[in-house]
Amino acid sequence: MYSFINSIANYLQDPLRMAILASLIVILLVIWIIRLEMKFRKLTAGASGNLEESITHLKNNQKEAEKFMSEMEKYLTDVEKRLQKSVQAVETVRFNAFEGVGANQSFATAIMNQHGDGVVFSSLYGRERTSVFSKPLKDHNSEHGLSEEEKMAVKKAQETRDA
Repeated sequence: MYSFINSIANYLQDPLRMAILASLIVILLVIWIIRLEMKFRKLTAGASGNLEESITHLKNNQKEAEKFMSEMEKYLTDVEKRLQKSVQAVETVRFNAFEGVGANQSFATAIMNQHGDGVVFSSLYGRERTSVFSKPLKDHNSEHGLSEEEKMAVKKAQETRDA
């Protein structure tokens, strides 16, 4: 390493070589300054070319984005609350309510939200008449007794919703 430094020092003792090296260094520095100037102009490019105004503009855009994000969070929270109360599962169980009446024309249909609240509609089909019932649901149960078919419809709806 020491010999390399000595050889460079001996090489630069000639004034012409020293002038050439100094000229090269100056040319490289000028090119570097021009590139920095171009980058600076690109950085400050804007409506007025003022860096302070560009930063202020970006700051205002950030505030608007934060405000929009806050509004969206509030909106999504509201939508999530409404979604939990909306119908999330509907299941129907068909069956024969009476002997001698075929084709499974009676049915029990459970309609529930995410919390298991909703209603069960039942229709009992007979040859001479058809009866329709509805029972409110709260947490997958009803204060009115549920038939086996109604319980099955509620269970299927719960499984569908949880899937």
